[in-house]
Amino acid sequence: MSHATDTPPTKIPFGIVGLVLGMFLGMLDGTIVGTALPTIVGDLGGLDRLSWVVTAYLLAAAAATPIWGKLGDLYGRKGAFMASIGVFLVGSMLSGMSRDMNELILFRAVQGLGAGGLMVGAFALIGALVPPRDSGRVQALFGAIMPIALVGGPLLGGFLTDHLNWRWAFYVNVPVGLPALVIVGFGIRLDTVRIKARIDYAGAALLTTGIVALTLFAGWAGTTYAWTSPQILGLAGLTVVALAAFVPVERRAVEPIIPPRLFADRNFAVAQVLSFLVGAVMMAATNYLPQYMQFVRGASPTAGGLLLLPLMFGMLGVQITSGRLISRTGRYRVHPILGGALMIVGALVLLGLGVDTPTAAASALTLLIGVGVGFVMQSTMLITMNSADPRDLGAASGTATLTRTIGGSLGVALLGAVYAHRFEGSLGSQDGRPGSGGADLTPAALRELPAATRDAFHTAVTSGLHGVVIGLAILSALAFGLSWFVREVPLRSAPGAPGGPAAYDTASEVAADTAPAPAGVRAGSN
Repeated sequence: MSHATDTPPTKIPFGIVGLVLGMFLGMLDGTIVGTALPTIVGDLGGLDRLSWVVTAYLLAAAAATPIWGKLGDLYGRKGAFMASIGVFLVGSMLSGMSRDMNELILFRAVQGLGAGGLMVGAFALIGALVPPRDSGRVQALFGAIMPIALVGGPLLGGFLTDHLNWRWAFYVNVPVGLPALVIVGFGIRLDTVRIKARIDYAGAALLTTGIVALTLFAGWAGTTYAWTSPQILGLAGLTVVALAAFVPVERRAVEPIIPPRLFADRNFAVAQVLSFLVGAVMMAATNYLPQYMQFVRGASPTAGGLLLLPLMFGMLGVQITSGRLISRTGRYRVHPILGGALMIVGALVLLGLGVDTPTAAASALTLLIGVGVGFVMQSTMLITMNSADPRDLGAASGTATLTRTIGGSLGVALLGAVYAHRFEGSLGSQDGRPGSGGADLTPAALRELPAATRDAFHTAVTSGLHGVVIGLAILSALAFGLSWFVREVPLRSAPGAPGGPAAYDTASEVAADTAPAPAGVRAGSN
């Protein structure tokens, strides 16, 4: 029996456009800045600190995400979201005015602090404005802007850097962010109930410490420092200690940053692990497939991004379609199961990428894994929001965003170690090995080397990618197996209704929720 009712879909507020623009800011920044980084180094110097331009942003964003979510729950989600946009824009302007690399790293951290509230604030406001039954239509909009940001970012960043200045890669955020502030300010109306409670400073400090240590561990292990080095072992120990201490602190806190009560709901707990796994698959795929496209197929950085269009549009199309199907039928359990299965098949298909695979075929092979990721990403956020009570929507969306971010960071780092090991192993066993092991070789420089050296390098890159793909298949299999534990809990039909199974105490209430309303009566009307 379908969960569909005769209740008409909720009218989507115009202010949602402002939320879309706000999220677009965060997504666009990561891709648009990457294109400008070589020019930035040429202007400011500090090549040895280049990675910190990205790391400082990610660290600050990851640490700030759950804090923004809790601030919204306590003091008002609309105000918290607008404040995060303001901090992001200030950081963007300061980054554009940087005079040296140290200033840029510092201001990128400020920008990251604001970015941490963009996604969590947008999803929390959606939960307050639109019931989960209709939120699939809105979340499809966010699914649509992700591929646009990932593909359009490098193109726009290259254009601005070539025709204006690298500083415009940061200034461009202002004409996007200011309209977002105006639209949210005037287009969203919420009855804010402020809770008088102290911020959980101890929990925030422990969580921030754990996230920073974990991110540095993921970024440095096996690359900057050896896995058994004192630095990496120290970071691993600090991560374990901080996160282990975080749990009892949250249990005692009056208003915890991440309320433990959220994890009492099985669907919520399962959705967070799925979010972690899909984040790892998505980030690893989008980071290592371009290596193959550029080094083996000879694509430019911009063209390499364009060759991932099948993956991006697979995600886009599925998130739009999946959102509409869930809104119409009320059923969502099949979506993460199907997504996990497609991710497994999509990863195994990528094992077909070889040195001589035609470029068009290589691009097309990325479609299936993108489709699978789209199914899982869309459903996990919806399950998360449906499983949380209204008072915890900010914390819930922040937790989902945080787990996906951490999954992405660890996935890139761990599979990067696999890539490097297989790459070096393959390259070391062949003749024609380039100098310095090829670690600092660029695609342009590779084209100038002898044919035998190029062939050896192509084989090594392909071998490294196959190791990553096997890792993606394993992560996808874990997601597929876990997705079977999702329960089909009816979606709430009103923004303020309680979340999770507690909303339906008896079988008769479930039946009443899924039965058509009597003629002339609309659900939720007084």
